[in-house]
Order: sequence, then structure tokens, then C-alpha cells
Amino acid sequence: MMKAMSDYDRIAEAIAFIASRVERQPTLDEVADHVHLSAFHFQRLFSRWAGVSPKKYLQVLTVERAKQLLDQAQPVLDVSNALGLSSGSRLHDHFVQLEAVTPGEFKLKGAGLQIEYGVHDTPFGQAFIAMTARGVCSLAFLDQSGLEGALLALQKRWPLAAVHENHASTRTVIATMFGTPDQTKQPISLYVTGTNFQVSVWKALIQVPPARLASYADIAAAVGCPRAARAVGSAMGANPVAFLIPCHRVIRQTGHWGGYRWGETRKQAIHAWEVAQEI
Repeated sequence: MMKAMSDYDRIAEAIAFIASRVERQPTLDEVADHVHLSAFHFQRLFSRWAGVSPKKYLQVLTVERAKQLLDQAQPVLDVSNALGLSSGSRLHDHFVQLEAVTPGEFKLKGAGLQIEYGVHDTPFGQAFIAMTARGVCSLAFLDQSGLEGALLALQKRWPLAAVHENHASTRTVIATMFGTPDQTKQPISLYVTGTNFQVSVWKALIQVPPARLASYADIAAAVGCPRAARAVGSAMGANPVAFLIPCHRVIRQTGHWGGYRWGETRKQAIHAWEVAQEI
């Protein structure tokens, strides 16, 4: 028996359809027909899940608009501003603060560390989140590998840690991430393990404001390695905390979206949702 398509699946399919036809500007009826819904029902469903109307979403996806956002990112990522990459200063988005494990802590491989995890629904599908007393250490959108794959990746990164489920504890972070724009948000701490270069890239990413975009070259320049755009891409691929370390805000210099570890469609959906929060 074929599994029923969820609302998120329908919207993801609609987003992929729109993205592949941006230049042709498909009509509301065309997109609605593609996902087997009436135009009226599709308009309401899309606006509820993506945060913007299908027409507004088309505008968000245009290459020219992306280029404008890249230009706007320049002052934010100006190397002369020093970025405060080693500081714990109040950052953009949900006031995310990132702390990297020390070399001594890395050698312990998580020994003595308690990690709690949970799986939660988000506007972009189910998300696995894991956290320690010092902050979120993993966040991944669940796809083919499911919960088992997320747990294996967590255990590979922290092999000697004690891992157990605590849905109530992790729910508070999800509520902060996806609460209403006027809701008071508590600071979110991240506790991650990575090379010095990876951590510097992740800290630079947090500096890119919501609904803005930066290029791989912008991030490379921000961390003092202007020729390392390819290495920046690799560091983004190793990002252990989706959304909060916002790889989705980095696109190609041409204005095209480029890849994303959790799927290009989801990358576009997250950006559209962030735009909606700013309106």
C-alpha cells in the first residue's frame, strides 16, 4: 500500500517544481496541479508551511535577488571588522553561541559526557537534536537514514558518551528555533567538535543574519583564507548542527543555490521561511 504524502512532502515537491521553473514563472494553478491540490487549498497549505505565498517564493528564488543579498552581506563579513570569531559575543539569529571542545576534551571522546536526544517535527521535516549540559552538539534533518543514521553519526563523533532519549529536554530548543518572531527567545549554546578551520567557518556562518546570503568566497575571506572557498564547502559539509550553524545562507557567487547537505529543496525552503520572518 502506498504511503500517503504528508503536507511537508507536498510542499517540498512544490518547492522543487517551482525552483526548476523559476525562469518560466509557473502559475499558481500549474504548481497546484503538480501536487494534485486545488489552487485554493495549495495556496493556503504552501503559505502555512513555507511562510510565504507561492508568488513571493518565486521572487525569493530569482538569481538577481540572490545577487543583491550577496552584496548586502559584504559589510557583515568584512574582515576589517574582525568578526569576533573567538569571542562569546551576542550573535545573529537566535543569539547562538558556539563553543568548540578543547584538545584535551577531544581526546576523551565523550567519556563522562551525558547526551540527551529527541526527534521533533519542524517546518522542514523531522529533525534529530542532541544536546549536552554545555549546548547542542548535533542537529540533523531526518531523511533516508532516519533516526538510526543520526544516532550512528552522533556515536561516531562522541563514542564514549552516555546517550539517552529525553524528548522534553530537546523540545525547548526546537521551540526557541521555530517560535513566533515576537516570542522572547533564550540564547542557544552549541558544543561542537571540529578542526580549527572548521570551527572558524562555523563561527563565521553564524555571523550571516537571517534572510541574508553570503558566498563561499565571502566566508573564506572572513576566516582569513580568501583562496579556500573549496575548503569552506568541505567544512560546511561537516557541519554537525543544521540550521543553527546556517549553511543554508551560503550560495554560489553567481547567485545560484549550490548544494546542501540536507537537500537543496530544504535549503530554499529554509531561506524562504527566514524571509517570511523578516516581513
